[in-house]
Amino acid sequence: MKIKPFKVEQWMNEYEMDAIYNIAETCVDSMSLSELIQLSGVDRESLLDEILDMKMTYGYITGNPRLKDAIAGLYKGIERDHILTTNGGIGANNLVLNTIVEPGDKVVSIIPTYQQLYSIPESLGAEVHVMYLQKENDFLPDMKKLKEMVDGDTKIICLNNPNNPTGALIPDQMMEEIVTLAKSVDAYILCDEVYRGLNQDGSYHKSIVELYDKGIGTSSMSKVFSLAGLRLGWLVTGDEELMERLFSHRDYSIISCGVVDEVFGALALENKDKVLGRNLKIIRENLKILDDWINAHERFSYVKPIAGTTALVFYDYDISAFEFCTGLMEHSKTFVTPGSCFEYENSFRIGYAASREILIEGLKNLEDYCKGLE
Repeated sequence: MKIKPFKVEQWMNEYEMDAIYNIAETCVDSMSLSELIQLSGVDRESLLDEILDMKMTYGYITGNPRLKDAIAGLYKGIERDHILTTNGGIGANNLVLNTIVEPGDKVVSIIPTYQQLYSIPESLGAEVHVMYLQKENDFLPDMKKLKEMVDGDTKIICLNNPNNPTGALIPDQMMEEIVTLAKSVDAYILCDEVYRGLNQDGSYHKSIVELYDKGIGTSSMSKVFSLAGLRLGWLVTGDEELMERLFSHRDYSIISCGVVDEVFGALALENKDKVLGRNLKIIRENLKILDDWINAHERFSYVKPIAGTTALVFYDYDISAFEFCTGLMEHSKTFVTPGSCFEYENSFRIGYAASREILIEGLKNLEDYCKGLE
């Protein structure tokens, strides 16, 4: 199987560990396990004794029931049997696409988004049709264009909501329009929802699985819950026939997730209100810092994020995105991601949910770097 290089992951792999001011990070400021234990209020010694006494078996093949019940609590009307755990959200997307998509299928995907959602179908021999989101439209889907793209041959529509890298959030009413469109041609909808729950206004936003019986939602412990190191993700669907197929494909790629990871994942989700309280505070305070900075620098612009942890920032300098970002890294070990990783030039993705200090220093370095471009 031939597949295109995963641009954003290759960029992160090459530079992330050398960065001092990492404002490319997409997770809310990562927690240590000690912080999670303290936040949850459980007895540290009892928990550690429990973990140290655990036998390192495969554990529950379809996922620890305690964890799956905690995941179900993130949705309305979802039960344990609607959930499969995976190795990260990336594993969930990969499993869904490899289960559903076959050579010759028509796939409709939006860009910018996580590259899995269009490069994996393409590698499987699908006919991939992409719609580029426009800054002028607040990076929301153009429903007229989407209706022109989706027809009776469409097998699956791939979305990312909230959007990575723009922070746009498709309103529930628009999502219902997309569901109506998918229903009209009996197409699946895969919605990568790894940033779901990080709305700036704190409101509840419906998952695709709450709107559509052929909807599949994917998520993880990484972005919203600050625990990327657990490598835990999941997919959710109410489509029983599809779930059987997903489980069958899963046998070939995952078997099970780590038993220790599942304990800490369950602990975090059982205390989701405390974790979200911490993380919403971080993204709200940090977005104000970023927004003030953008407004003070006329050569930069963006659509202010509604949700998530990232923004796509455009700049007015005659330099490619790759050159801009490598130059910034060389200048001060300050790390952002080229917009070209998402097919958008003259821009970069910033992750504004790092620690407050890192964000402030990173923006200072960015300002100083740009003085040399003028």
